[in-house]
Amino acid sequence: MNRYPEYIELKNGKKYKLNTDFRLALKCDEIFRDESICDYEKTLAIIYILLGDNGLNDFDSHTEIVNLLTKYLQCGKEHQETNKEPSMSFKQDVGYIKASFMSDYRIDLDKVDMHWWQFCDLIQGLTDNSILNRVRTIREEPLSGKKGKELSRWQEMKKQVELKHEKTQKEKELDKFWEEQMKQR
Repeated sequence: MNRYPEYIELKNGKKYKLNTDFRLALKCDEIFRDESICDYEKTLAIIYILLGDNGLNDFDSHTEIVNLLTKYLQCGKEHQETNKEPSMSFKQDVGYIKASFMSDYRIDLDKVDMHWWQFCDLIQGLTDNSILNRVRTIREEPLSGKKGKELSRWQEMKKQVELKHEKTQKEKELDKFWEEQMKQR
């Protein structure tokens, strides 16, 4: 029996088939994080990606659909706010993720069909020796208490694997504004 959901069911009994491929969920994550896309367009895009036209055409149920899809994308878990810096990015760490799946599971992510929840389960089950988890360990290592050469070594390792800050749309616009100002001088 498959414990991974294949459908969402609305309170009125209407069921929608989910597009469960992990690549589609990763695309939804990318859309969600893209600040150049307004919330309404994000909502429509995510509904379309995961449910197709049927979900889009059910205008009266969009709020409920979005709530169910959010829960699906969070693998059925409640969202918990945290101030902790992320130690992984699906987008930036794609190479580490692919290498880790290949080394730990002998799974080529470019050639496999996999449910989003299974993908997340396997990410959590990666060994400490996987490249992704080694990188995450470096990112999470506190520098307090380290001195001298050890501190320098850890700072260099952290710099090599740090997650790059992706500028928001407002930051990009501000950069462009200042560039234009500097050209006028």
